[in-house]
Amino acid sequence: MSKHLARLQKIEDFILVSSFVIMVVASFAQVANRNVFHLGISWFEELARYAMVYMALLAAETGLRDGSQISITAITDKCPHNLRKILHMLAKLVVIVFAVVCFFSSFTILSTQISSGQVSPGLRVPMIVPYLALPLSFGIVSVVQTLTLIAMLCSKNTPANEEEGR
Repeated sequence: MSKHLARLQKIEDFILVSSFVIMVVASFAQVANRNVFHLGISWFEELARYAMVYMALLAAETGLRDGSQISITAITDKCPHNLRKILHMLAKLVVIVFAVVCFFSSFTILSTQISSGQVSPGLRVPMIVPYLALPLSFGIVSVVQTLTLIAMLCSKNTPANEEEGR
């Protein structure tokens, strides 16, 4: 199972880094275009925006995976170990349910975009391309968080409890 998680993480990291590089280059090109070259190229901003959408949605899963998302632990810190473990699993389950609902709901948006044939104003790409970020990110969140929950159920320590032991 950890092999599958590692493979998913590599794919996700590649998309994240690619999105970040595209966003930075497109933003820099837009600023240079506007202030130095004075050319009428408008699609740089649109490309940077779409890259940022992909990056933000996938970075949310990265934060969930490594525990860097902000959380309030005032109540769970005072709970006994077993109850704390149950609360962490319950939180994972809520995230999974939310991600699965968003994953399946995003296909309605995609089908609407396919049937409308709408293209982006600057890049002239089908609008399904930016909207693909939704099922991609929520699908990855669903799979990774489900595998993490299974790992939590199979182990005696949760990732949060292992960090406390350091």
